[in-house]
Amino acid sequence: MFARTPRLLLRPGFPEDAPALAAAIADEAIVRNLASVPWPYRMRDAEAFLASPRDPVLPSFLIFERTDAAPQLVGSCGLGRRPSGAVEMGYWIARSFWGRGFASEACAALIEIAATLGLAQLEGAHFLDNPASARVLEKLGFEPVGIVAPRMSCARGAEVPARLMRLRLQGIRQADEALAA
Repeated sequence: MFARTPRLLLRPGFPEDAPALAAAIADEAIVRNLASVPWPYRMRDAEAFLASPRDPVLPSFLIFERTDAAPQLVGSCGLGRRPSGAVEMGYWIARSFWGRGFASEACAALIEIAATLGLAQLEGAHFLDNPASARVLEKLGFEPVGIVAPRMSCARGAEVPARLMRLRLQGIRQADEALAA
């Protein structure tokens, strides 16, 4: 599965993406805000991530900025299933691309895909000490569910308070269908 936005290409990661992936995410300021990414992040971690099995229904993308030259790896976004069965949206953006709206743009495309897949809702979470991620989720329409709970950050080697948020998708899909009719 692929997706395009005005500035971005979202596509699955391939083994040849490992060097760019390792370079883009090997930044403690990024990795410390992710739940399951190790620190330090090495080439073998990128290779293992790209080789790991993916859910055939829930997409996982690398995000590339479309340019006149070769596309540049900006980050990653995807959907994953939580142990509770809920579907969660996750994302990260390389530091050199922060503040340009790429997370919001890529995740908006991912939300459209989730709605097309017929998902009723998405969950999202952010560590309380990561207000930038909170702003992205809020901008996309996620609302707090009133739960702050500890969540493991592999890079920090500790549990960190995280705020759970939720986006209901049923209305999005119904609005799209009404516009198409």
